[in-house]
Amino acid sequence: MATTHVFAGLAVVAPVVFLEPALAAPLAVGAIVGGLAPDVDLVLEHRRTFHFPLLGGLLAVPALAVAALSPSALTAGVAAFALTAWLHAASDALGGGPEMDPWNDASERAVYDHVRGSWIRPRRWIRYDGAPEDAALAVALAVPALVVFDGWIRAVVVGGVVLSLAYALLRRRLVEWTPEWLE
Repeated sequence: MATTHVFAGLAVVAPVVFLEPALAAPLAVGAIVGGLAPDVDLVLEHRRTFHFPLLGGLLAVPALAVAALSPSALTAGVAAFALTAWLHAASDALGGGPEMDPWNDASERAVYDHVRGSWIRPRRWIRYDGAPEDAALAVALAVPALVVFDGWIRAVVVGGVVLSLAYALLRRRLVEWTPEWLE
């Protein structure tokens, strides 16, 4: 789920926020946008166009280095974005395929590896987005954010948890309700 990716990013930046609370907002915004950004390719070729499971490190590592050497709201936010987008793309290989009904195991394509020019196979540790284990992981990953963030960020996390649980409850039915032209 997109929310699982967002919560993973927020969990990764939570220790930094604990140590440097002044960077909470830029780190949260960077992690939230970075967790969602790769899925902009839903309207193109999902998990290929904007997913870079290996190449994402070429942006994330230097961004982290710059933020560490010259910490500011801008460098922290950019680093959080780059790291979370990379984490999103790389972790998509741990789930099922990108199809509407990944529980049927119809695809051996999880995320595209632009370096090798081929698809990485799905590991199916999380069977599909919105599976019960995905919802459990999302809730667990939301905990660090709920502990260190406050205000609007905490409200966004709580809303994301509610959305995650609702999506998980309805996920398999969504395929039935999807118009054919969207499939």
